[in-house]
Amino acid sequence: MQDLFKKILTSRVYEAAIESSLDEATALSARLNNRILLKREDQQPVFSFKIRGAYNKIAHLDPEQRKLGVITASAGNHAQGVAFGAQKLGIRALIVMPVTTPRIKIEAVKRLGGQVVLHGNNYSEAAAHADQLQQERGLVSIHPFDDKLVIAGQGTIGVELLRQNPGRLDAVFLPIGGGGLIAGVGLYLKTLRPEIKIIGVEPEDSDAMHRSLSKRSRITLDSVGIFADGVAVRRVGKLTYNLCRKYVDEIVTVTTDELCSGIKNIYLATRSIVEPAGGLGMTGVVKYIQQTGCTGRTFIAINSGANMNFERLRYVAERTLIGEKQEALFAVTIPERPGALKRFCTELVGRRNITEFNYRLASRDRAHIFVGITISNKDERVDFAKQLDRAGYDNIDLTDNDLAKTHVRYMVGGKSDEVVNERVFRFWFPETPGALARFLKAIRGKHNISLFHYRAQGGDFGRVLIGLECPNDSSRDLANLLDTIGYRYQEETDNAVYDLFL
Repeated sequence: MQDLFKKILTSRVYEAAIESSLDEATALSARLNNRILLKREDQQPVFSFKIRGAYNKIAHLDPEQRKLGVITASAGNHAQGVAFGAQKLGIRALIVMPVTTPRIKIEAVKRLGGQVVLHGNNYSEAAAHADQLQQERGLVSIHPFDDKLVIAGQGTIGVELLRQNPGRLDAVFLPIGGGGLIAGVGLYLKTLRPEIKIIGVEPEDSDAMHRSLSKRSRITLDSVGIFADGVAVRRVGKLTYNLCRKYVDEIVTVTTDELCSGIKNIYLATRSIVEPAGGLGMTGVVKYIQQTGCTGRTFIAINSGANMNFERLRYVAERTLIGEKQEALFAVTIPERPGALKRFCTELVGRRNITEFNYRLASRDRAHIFVGITISNKDERVDFAKQLDRAGYDNIDLTDNDLAKTHVRYMVGGKSDEVVNERVFRFWFPETPGALARFLKAIRGKHNISLFHYRAQGGDFGRVLIGLECPNDSSRDLANLLDTIGYRYQEETDNAVYDLFL
């Protein structure tokens, strides 16, 4: 341990890395009644802390090793650190990455001069292939976490934390993949300030360190989730495991929904968008405060990286409300009779904001609704279910149903043999309370709604798809009715997509 502590102090990371800032999340601190600071490793040249350990290892290679070239396996951020370090020192680098690696990380490695080989569905499979190539080609392996010089490089974050925040510090929250970051920072902080808690954060579906520490032995996960690809490790390192046993106080595991909420909290605090693994520390802080009810403490969350594919932001935004316990999802069956839909919206949903609304006529007796509503806490979610029960509406709480959240919500609808002379319209509803009720009031008694889909998008207007049964009315009569409502609309009855799927 003394040797590793010395390696942290003599690390060569600042030949490539910067001392990242430590910023307070002021609004979040006020809301949670604790001082929350964010270590901005997204500011590094490769937008991740991984440059520290990777460069430190490569910089210590002797001339003969440098001539051989280096190889590593990585889900992305370590790969960029190795490629950056190798390019800076004039060394060739071969990088084995899982095929599930986000494109932004693959392209970044290539821009830095690294040769990329895609293999396997996760880090462990990529690492096995990298070991094979290393033996075949005689390259020098740069392990992403289970190496003293790599751990020492990551440990320099701990040096900066005590210099930047020399006063009170109750706990530091660090993401865990293979364990290199938390091992290095934990060793340094606990050596000098043993009262500081070292708390790891892992996704529930990639919690290899949490399970290993619980069983007091390194275990191998059968599979790992890939949402937080930067920590998708089936088996933690031997060295990092032993260090975590000694220096880690506890581990918080978080759901995907909670992690999406953590990403949002970082955005609100810094206006920076982090990757899922980068949001783990902040997510852990918030969950820890909520679970313990603590106040007046000082916590630091490590923002470990910001290599986020832009296309993933849609998914993050979709899951954030549930992660913040502000949205509940329900499947509800309502009777198919005049006024039933209006009663559901006005009497049962009431003043709650509707975040999503999918409706499809199932038969002449009933219709199915997939609905999202805003809630203030879990108790309100339970109360809403009881309210539906009392009203005689069959319902299922889907808030924790991952299949429903990931797939089914987009598949509600389908073709219906019961619908007669259906016409389909796209509407732009103003995002104001009562917009839906106003529409329902305007068409009451004139047309039967056969299809309805709405999802809040965070803008001034919500996009709505509506199907109306129009067996008798002329096009002119219907157009006049819709015009009087005052919402922008466009008919889509002749759209080929409607004909194929709805």
